[in-house]
Amino acid sequence: YTMSTPPRTLLVALGLLLLGGCATFSRDGGFDAVGTVARDRIDKDLTWVRSDGDTGTVQASVKKLLASPLPVDDAVQVALLNNPGLQATYAELGIAEANLVQAGRLRNPGFTFLRARADGDLRVERTYTFDFASLIVAPLATRIEGRRLEQTQLLVTNEVLRVAAETRKAYFGAVAAQESLRYFEQVKTAAEAGADLARRMARAGNWSKLDQAREQVFYAEAVAQLARAQQSGVVERERLTRLMGLWGEDLQFKLPERLPALPNEKPELKDLEPYAVRERLDIRAAQRETAALAASLGLPKTTRFLNVLDVSYLRNNEPRGVREAGYEI
Repeated sequence: YTMSTPPRTLLVALGLLLLGGCATFSRDGGFDAVGTVARDRIDKDLTWVRSDGDTGTVQASVKKLLASPLPVDDAVQVALLNNPGLQATYAELGIAEANLVQAGRLRNPGFTFLRARADGDLRVERTYTFDFASLIVAPLATRIEGRRLEQTQLLVTNEVLRVAAETRKAYFGAVAAQESLRYFEQVKTAAEAGADLARRMARAGNWSKLDQAREQVFYAEAVAQLARAQQSGVVERERLTRLMGLWGEDLQFKLPERLPALPNEKPELKDLEPYAVRERLDIRAAQRETAALAASLGLPKTTRFLNVLDVSYLRNNEPRGVREAGYEI
């Protein structure tokens, strides 16, 4: 097809429209939504470590929290700042946002140039190509990736809450194991004194062999219980250490000597099942996934019969000074 006047104005306007519609990366990478839910639900701050400055800030905060015997809320805060698995999970936000930005960007315009001679005649062809098929599909693809970004935000937030809950459980387990260890040390000391007394009384003839054997058995059981308590203490403390992401000098953190007192009143939990169904983030993420899947079914319908639509603007110089200008679809 040829036209007497090349549609330059239309092509320039189209180019500006495409450039203006391109999605860009956000400042927070989708992380602010996760931090907002964490503050609302568990009143804790999150930091996505993406630079050396962030690393220094997190390390300073962790050392400050570990300077004194660690309460449960501080242990949860350390885990949310320092847990390496949680930091790796935050990277999924960047991947989801990158997919969203990519879905909103069109294929770069194409340019071809041909210069050929035949029997002294010169032929020059120039073609500027735009991909209109991606322009048609881009809004639908952007909506799909937008829902997937929301799904990723919900899943990452759910992981934050899971780490917080696991840290809280591990904290109470470690403090309880530490307290049990002190109790079994006292039992072992008392059993050892009783076994020594039984040995002396039997030597003096005041106790029978049976009474002495009973005290020896009780002492042996106390030693075994103490060994199991020591092993349990190591396991529970290591579980808490892993969740908080500690190593090196930070492993010497201190825990309180006793568990906190039980509350005076039992909390009222009304309509717990509807609340859980409504507020569980993994369920809401599954709903976003279903919506994205339903929306993605429109892509095959859109591209079933028309999956390539390239519009090209042509400027050709033919032999004997003939010039052509037009478009190609």
